[in-house]
Amino acid sequence: MTDIDSSLLSARNRSNWIRLRTMILLRWFAIAGQIVALTVAQYLYNLQLELGLCYLAVGVSVMGNMIAIFVFPENKRLSETENLMMVMFDVLQLCFLLFLTGGLHNPFSLLVLAPVTVSAAFLTLRSTVLLGTTAFLLITALMVYHLPLRTADGTILRIPDIFIYGQWFAITIALIFISIYARRITAEMHSMSDALAATQMALARAQKLNDLGGVVAAAAHELGTPLATIKLTSSELIEDLDDHPDLQEDARLIREQADRCRDILRSMGRAGKDDLQMRQAPLVEVIREAAEPHEGRGKVILINEEPAPGADPDQPQILRRPEVIHGLRNLVQNAVDFARSTIWVEAIWSDAQITIRILDDGPGFPAHLIGRIGDPFVGRRRTEARKSARPEYEGMGLGLFIAKTLLERTGAELSFANGADPFLPASEQAERSGAIVEVVWPRAKIVPQGSGNSFAIGENRPILA
Repeated sequence: MTDIDSSLLSARNRSNWIRLRTMILLRWFAIAGQIVALTVAQYLYNLQLELGLCYLAVGVSVMGNMIAIFVFPENKRLSETENLMMVMFDVLQLCFLLFLTGGLHNPFSLLVLAPVTVSAAFLTLRSTVLLGTTAFLLITALMVYHLPLRTADGTILRIPDIFIYGQWFAITIALIFISIYARRITAEMHSMSDALAATQMALARAQKLNDLGGVVAAAAHELGTPLATIKLTSSELIEDLDDHPDLQEDARLIREQADRCRDILRSMGRAGKDDLQMRQAPLVEVIREAAEPHEGRGKVILINEEPAPGADPDQPQILRRPEVIHGLRNLVQNAVDFARSTIWVEAIWSDAQITIRILDDGPGFPAHLIGRIGDPFVGRRRTEARKSARPEYEGMGLGLFIAKTLLERTGAELSFANGADPFLPASEQAERSGAIVEVVWPRAKIVPQGSGNSFAIGENRPILA
């Protein structure tokens, strides 16, 4: 998973950069709104404002935008620090305008939430906390320190103190709630995007290996006849060249090399599945292929087959799709990671559905995570004891997410449970007391259409260069 992890890390870093033009556009909207608000306050309501200072604050934003437009290229992307400085400037500029226009008596004081929301969505937790704290301190100061709003006849416009305290309290809660909400949603979007990218990479890798094996298998099939001819001819030459030991040795070498070519192609072609004969396989054989990479890891993997009551006793031929094999392989890997000694894989079929159930004798799924299994990145940081017990296990939940995503693409439904009875002591628990993963397909989704357990597959397609 090293190459996947590094690519996801770089993608995550790039996702924290936003275009300078985006921030400039948002600031233009803010500038336009500020100018309209000042104009309406002056000419429609005849409020006595410090217009010089107000327009100076707006002008500073305009100058900042103009400089950014002419100095930086259009494709400029802001780093973490640059983003923080831009959003911090917007908070300071807005709070300065509020200071000039009544502080929290100004209904537009709620707009201080906008920069903090942007920060929570795009910046790191440290930057978000810094910006949120700054906004909180400035809002608190504006309760006391601000220029009053005055009408043309000198009347001061203010709301009762209890409403001021209420507004301060509401803005404070909103700063915290909106920041957490925006950050949580953004983090989940990043996690899902990264996990889907990892799923696609894993599936693409499996498909490439599958296609490569298919080419090798086809090559082995096509080269089988000429290699057999070479071997037969060389054997005849060996018999006819008894009087020429040097030539007989060359003929023997030719036969040995032909055998070697056959063995190489056979070993390489074991993964060859592009042959149409291998596009379907017995249910248990597909399970065995998925579990094969984990059979040498010190755990016993038992595969059982059992028809449902009233079903055909012959196991069905199922579609041998890369998604099925890779998904089942991840589920078996998870069981092997946590099992103490044994993993059971049960294959059950009926006339309506195909079921594969994977059980182990490990500790089972954490009870507080069962409802979230299948989501990416749900694992917690492991203790040193758990790391030493399973040093190969990463515990990010990505493997189960990939398995769930791939298998659901084939029409399967997955369910997760524990086999242990929480009310029984460990000494009285059943043998299969660990995690249970059940994968269920409607039969029509996984069994090729046709009569019985097989169907006509037609002719092999030629491999094109």
